[in-house]
Amino acid sequence: MPRAVSLIRSSALSDVAEYAYAATAPAEARLVFLAGACPLDADGAVTPLGDHAGQAATAVDNLRTALREAGAGLEDLISTRVLVASGRQEDLVAAWEVYRDAMGEHDVPSTLMGVTVLGYTGQLVEIEAVAAVLD
Repeated sequence: MPRAVSLIRSSALSDVAEYAYAATAPAEARLVFLAGACPLDADGAVTPLGDHAGQAATAVDNLRTALREAGAGLEDLISTRVLVASGRQEDLVAAWEVYRDAMGEHDVPSTLMGVTVLGYTGQLVEIEAVAAVLD
């Protein structure tokens, strides 16, 4: 199936970044705006507590589920933002590495941000995303 998302890389910008610098989708694409994927289990509990990488994995799993319900997958993401409740760069990197591994070759334009607090008690990671699909 053809994909709507085209990733744009620039030879004029650093290749150190682990993502494309921009992405486009054709006018006929259906955009899917996702609520922030949180590290919640089926009972609504944050899991695993105190573990940035573990919560990133749970958030990615929940993101996959929401995308699937919308008729999309990770390869349809056009933009993401990974929020990590920490002032320590190593915590951000731990969450980022899990997220990047899940994305594989689809290095969607992304922003990694350290924030002071997220919405649920004990929550350390949240992933915001937009996808584009061709119906």
